[in-house]
Amino acid sequence: MYIFKTAFSLFLKEIFVGHALTLKYFFKPKVTINYPYEKGPLSPRFRGEHALRRYANGEERCIACKLCEAICPAQAITIEAEERADGSRRTTKYDIDMLKCIYCGFCQEACPVDAIVEGPNFEFATETREELYYNKEKLLSNGDRFEYALSKNIELDIANR
Repeated sequence: MYIFKTAFSLFLKEIFVGHALTLKYFFKPKVTINYPYEKGPLSPRFRGEHALRRYANGEERCIACKLCEAICPAQAITIEAEERADGSRRTTKYDIDMLKCIYCGFCQEACPVDAIVEGPNFEFATETREELYYNKEKLLSNGDRFEYALSKNIELDIANR
């Protein structure tokens, strides 16, 4: 046993094995991506930044049923609503405290009209905490910006609903 240990340490077996392993992977294609410039694929069920969607005619989808507010385990959603002249209800205030949000997706699942969704954006770092308090205007602008991706993700995920 002592002779084998001496022979291995004398011939530096570990060094040669390490070099062979390095050469094996040196000529293979790289699996890493250049992140800020290249982005990997996201699942249609990915839960990122929240967004409020609109109908094709520009009217907001939210009917102020407050199911998302009721189901939110972190109590991060606050909704105030009023009745319009035609008898339908719409939100006057829709706030999400993203500092409390745990990205569980319950709000998205509870919404009967797909108004609140969690979009594909995962790059929303901020410099202050106040920027993570989303109001209705911020949520609607997120929905407008990502509408194509949001509708495509809902279309791909329809079998799982």
